Amino acid sequence: MTYKSIISSVLVTGAMLLGGCNTSPSSNSEFPYEFVKNDPLKTRIYTLDNGLKVYLSEYKDAPRIQTYIAVKAGGKNDPATSTGLAHYLEHIMFKGTSHFGTLDWNKEKVYLDSIEHMFNHYKTLTNDDERTEYYKKIDQVSNDASKLAIANEYDRMIGMIGASGTNAYTTEDRTVYVNNIPANELNRWLEIESDRFKEIVPRLFHTELEAVYEEKNRSLDSDQSKVFDTMFSAMFPNHPYGTQTVIGTIDDLKNPSITEIKKYFNQFYRPNNVAICLSGDLDPDKTIAMINKYFGSWKPGKIPEFKYTEEAPITKPIVKEVFGPQTAMVFMGYRMPGLKTDSRDLLKEQLCDMILANSSAGLIDLDLNQQQKVLNASSFVYPFNDYTIHTLYAIPRNGQTLEEAQGLLLEEIEKLKKGDFEDWLIEAIVNDFKKSEIKKLESNDARADQFVQAFSRDIKWENYIDNIDVMQSITKEEIVAFANDRYKENYVVVYKRNGEDPNKLKVDKPSITKVELNRGKESEFFKKIAAEKVNPLTPLFLDYNKDIEESKMNSNITVRYKKNVENDLFELYYIINIGKDTDPTLSSAIQYLEYLGTDKMTSAEIKQEFYKLGAGFSVNTSSDQVYVSLNGLTENMVPAMKLFEDLLNNAQADEGVLQNMVAIEEKSREDTQKNKGAILFNGLMNYGLYGNNNPLTNGLSNKELELIKSNELIDRIHDLTKTEHRILYYGPESLNKVVSTLNTEHKVPATLKPVPKQKEFYIKDVKQPKVYWTHYDMVQAEVIFLAKGEKYDPKRIAAATLFNEYFGGSMNAIVFQEMREAQGLAYSVFSQYGVASEKGKSDYTLAYIGTQSDKLTEAMAGMKGLLENPPKNEQSFEAAKKAILSKLESERITKSSILFNYESALKKGNDHDIRKDVYEALKPMTVDDVMKFHSDFIKGKNYNVCVVGDKDKLDMKTLAKYGKVQELSLNDLFGFDNKPRIHKDQ
Repeated sequence: MTYKSIISSVLVTGAMLLGGCNTSPSSNSEFPYEFVKNDPLKTRIYTLDNGLKVYLSEYKDAPRIQTYIAVKAGGKNDPATSTGLAHYLEHIMFKGTSHFGTLDWNKEKVYLDSIEHMFNHYKTLTNDDERTEYYKKIDQVSNDASKLAIANEYDRMIGMIGASGTNAYTTEDRTVYVNNIPANELNRWLEIESDRFKEIVPRLFHTELEAVYEEKNRSLDSDQSKVFDTMFSAMFPNHPYGTQTVIGTIDDLKNPSITEIKKYFNQFYRPNNVAICLSGDLDPDKTIAMINKYFGSWKPGKIPEFKYTEEAPITKPIVKEVFGPQTAMVFMGYRMPGLKTDSRDLLKEQLCDMILANSSAGLIDLDLNQQQKVLNASSFVYPFNDYTIHTLYAIPRNGQTLEEAQGLLLEEIEKLKKGDFEDWLIEAIVNDFKKSEIKKLESNDARADQFVQAFSRDIKWENYIDNIDVMQSITKEEIVAFANDRYKENYVVVYKRNGEDPNKLKVDKPSITKVELNRGKESEFFKKIAAEKVNPLTPLFLDYNKDIEESKMNSNITVRYKKNVENDLFELYYIINIGKDTDPTLSSAIQYLEYLGTDKMTSAEIKQEFYKLGAGFSVNTSSDQVYVSLNGLTENMVPAMKLFEDLLNNAQADEGVLQNMVAIEEKSREDTQKNKGAILFNGLMNYGLYGNNNPLTNGLSNKELELIKSNELIDRIHDLTKTEHRILYYGPESLNKVVSTLNTEHKVPATLKPVPKQKEFYIKDVKQPKVYWTHYDMVQAEVIFLAKGEKYDPKRIAAATLFNEYFGGSMNAIVFQEMREAQGLAYSVFSQYGVASEKGKSDYTLAYIGTQSDKLTEAMAGMKGLLENPPKNEQSFEAAKKAILSKLESERITKSSILFNYESALKKGNDHDIRKDVYEALKPMTVDDVMKFHSDFIKGKNYNVCVVGDKDKLDMKTLAKYGKVQELSLNDLFGFDNKPRIHKDQ
């Protein structure tokens, strides 16, 4: 998780205003609106007669609109006796209304009312056997009710109109519903959303409850979730932030109340507590008229006031411990005023946070990370409305205790309090925020999210966007005074230690009968929406010859160019076709560069200079390429280039740095092996596709790492720009000026070294299926099925794209409906036919399940059955086809993405935008084409199965049904050690 990104988008989102903020009413008599002079988003804020807030911003980057519907209520508004209610309501909001999602509402309602009463009675039962028997009755009535329901009809409709990113989230303070829609589908989207926000129907309740159980189990498998739950409970003994959690307690999840959920909906889902936030290709006058048409009749209500008792001051450190299998870390939290506080102090807190850690020139960045005193450390502000928590964390080095790492963090706090930081740092931080705001203007997602935050925090827009102006006026003396007042012995510290959790919990599996999905059935509401005529959009595909300009440097290096016509930011990339597959030492060299200086400047001084210039510099390596990138303000491009060219060509060796780097890398490798995501999707997946000799194990062992010499790494760094490469530029300067600048500043030899022959890895045929498993202390089990496909063929992409949408790519897809909606077997489940990323390589099939260990038998059988025999359904196919066509018609590849799209095309051997071929090929396709694709490329395949889970919970007999079972050690997967590899067959 990138914590800095949380706060930069949530806490300080100020715009660059000229001369302050003034709010003015519009002259539009029918729908008056507020606006702020000099607001770069040109936001219009409407308030309908029923109290509904509407935020609109026009940005025509593509004919699409980012939509958020925000409800000013979250987990903190849950009754103390029904925690998790707001979050569960969020799930139910996708189940439809009395108008859609139902075949016969009057008949279905009788069953749903009975189920509600049954759950109320179930909650009163205390005897386990009695509860089990009664739940069977609930299951039976629910199954009968499902015969009158249409599962996922919302998802079918929203997919039909070409929506993407369909989702929702619940925090302590807000619940937000998300869609990105084609601009021509605004009317149908509003019609659908207005219906579901006016009425809640808790259909398919008990299978969705299973999905929430699984989500709870996932949180129980997350050490980080446990850390924050522990910190919040210690910090907020009286406030719901600490006394309850968004997802709810196990007891409350086991005793759900439909009645309480309905009550919550009726109280908080009212127009005077909701905002519609839109940014994109829209006409504000027409848009507000449409919103009023569909939402204007929504009845307002009296919103319950949220009250809480102020927490008593923390007067001495509160110490807590958390145990789990993941990396040991220490977290410290200082409680501060909340986000709703329209306060100069809130901005001082943010400045303190960035002075401590800004990923470049903060005290923690330079004193701890740069000097290699810890594996990693940083700080961030955890954003709540009523309070914020300034959090610092550190991952210790080998041999370093959590207490010692905490001591280092406290030393940096003391430096902050003494004002022991550069005078120019505050100005540089403000400029960094300004640059971030310019970047946000290019994103409809970021624009609309700012509306959500301002609304849900009750902050007037003119105050919200004036933050940077206020921040700019804050002095160093104010920061020091603030730090001395707020950072004392008033913190909570949580030691996240490595070890078995003595308080391990689990939500048990209830008995559920597979419900009816009624796939292919349609409500009258659906038919009405489907029949409405929409003015089609014309797709726009790239023409590489027109959309990209190309030139040569004096040294014959190719420069590909795209002009930035929006702002003064630039992006510059050097791309070298050599990666860690060919040269495993390259990763270490690039890591080494992070800590090096030149004969003129130390590494810390270089980072400070980059930060002063508002520039970002990075070197990254993939399996087959190195990316050297520079970005920032065009006015500082030349001095930034001078800095990073000097570093690349004149980096100086430092043996002490290398020894520390090796020690830190070895500790980092240990921590990687404690991460179940890395074990499954890096280790097991690579093993399942390629065997034991794979891209992941093709690295330096710890012993090889320890033997590496500084001069080897320095040579590789210096060779980067001496090797054949190409340059990509996106920015406001002309191509001629860019080439001229490169000829002056990009120092390269007259003859570049050729790129060495690349080492290739190929997916292996699965002749005898294997089940590879690795032990991990966890509640759930996670499984992936893997099969080799055919070699890359661009003619197959259209059918593969359509199959993925139909089968496994969305909430409307077969896999999601069958596995989660019908049976509640998994919270997270998906499948895809993966198209190879380069010519000559093979496609592959992947299917993933995250499920409770006691559901493993049913879940694996269900997934394998779907991979072999997916149901054929004309209506689901049509919804999938319309979704793909609509997305292609409204998709626009812009800015620097054009350059990288071309890079991807060349890698695959394509000389044109392949999306055009896909679009034309999709039009005549039928459901039979999808089924034929499945028959030709998926059905009958042998699969390697990869499993990560607790050895005491995994059913080996179940696993043995899918192939020879083989336990893999962490060394088998990652290859860090040099010990002999021993395989255990069971």
